[in-house]
Amino acid sequence: MAWQSGSVAARRARTPGQHGGVSSPPLPPVPYHAGALRPSWPALPAALRAAIAGRLGAPVVTARVAAAGFTRGFAAVLDTADGGRAFVKAAPAVEQPRLVQGYAREAAILDRLPAGLPAPRLRWTLDEAGWFALCTDAVDGHTPRLPWTRTELDATLAAYAEVAAALAAPPAGLTALGLPQLAELARSDILWWEEVAAGREPLPALPAAARGRLPELVELESRLPRYADGATGMIHGDLRVDNVLIDGDGRAWFCDWTWACSGPAWFDLVSLLLTAYASGLDTDRLFAGHPASAGAPPDALDATLAALAGYYLTGADATPATASPHRSAHQRWSGEQALDWLARRQGWR
Repeated sequence: MAWQSGSVAARRARTPGQHGGVSSPPLPPVPYHAGALRPSWPALPAALRAAIAGRLGAPVVTARVAAAGFTRGFAAVLDTADGGRAFVKAAPAVEQPRLVQGYAREAAILDRLPAGLPAPRLRWTLDEAGWFALCTDAVDGHTPRLPWTRTELDATLAAYAEVAAALAAPPAGLTALGLPQLAELARSDILWWEEVAAGREPLPALPAAARGRLPELVELESRLPRYADGATGMIHGDLRVDNVLIDGDGRAWFCDWTWACSGPAWFDLVSLLLTAYASGLDTDRLFAGHPASAGAPPDALDATLAALAGYYLTGADATPATASPHRSAHQRWSGEQALDWLARRQGWR
């Protein structure tokens, strides 16, 4: 699963009333709206460009490459000579097979999401010149800037409440895809503190508040698979600020559905709120008051924060060549946010 340490060099004070006035790590070293390193439209094979234009029904006149995200795949809003507009992703099968697999999986998921959700509608897919491409409706919007504004965060949380409600009982088409279970992924992919404790992974550099807390981290993260076991709803699985777009009407849309899986909606909510925590907002209150947290175990938030911190911090130094060079900084910072939030909740500092 693609859930995406080092010490914090600088600290910034929270404004009064935000987590009791304690300090927090600074905002990310790489802006989330500019984390990608992608090929341009002219850099794509001529045969692929011709095939895409053919499917769009007119020549492409402008291509606005997406700056958000942490992959090297092509992604752009394409405008055509007849006034059409679409969003297209593409990747080469030989050089980036996992990305191609992810795009194909995302296309299948988008094609089966319930109508009316704030997610781009799939138009078509194609294979040409050794590349796989998928096309969706274009969402005219922007990635929320950090720190979050309350208007954009409120819109995003409201949109996720809509998604969580619609996917609490997924349609049969989605279920038929055989998407993985979060509980299974957690057991195999994110029990990283357990790996560290067993000596199979090196101990990442930890903030002072978490040093000496490895036994507690192992115990907390071990609860996540148990809490997620048996969940029948579907979740996005990779809900971060750079997978959100705010359109001209102020509505939030959710993109990049590659890692959708069966799981409890409160997991998505925690991963989304990491950047809200860094923005100095009362994320404990936001989590508790959101419909997606209804029925969550009392310590589900802590278990998820421990698991996410372990996943991000142990993976920060293992960025593959097919990923953006900025991904490592994103993972390190995200792990620090999760650990800082957890340390405050646990009274470790």
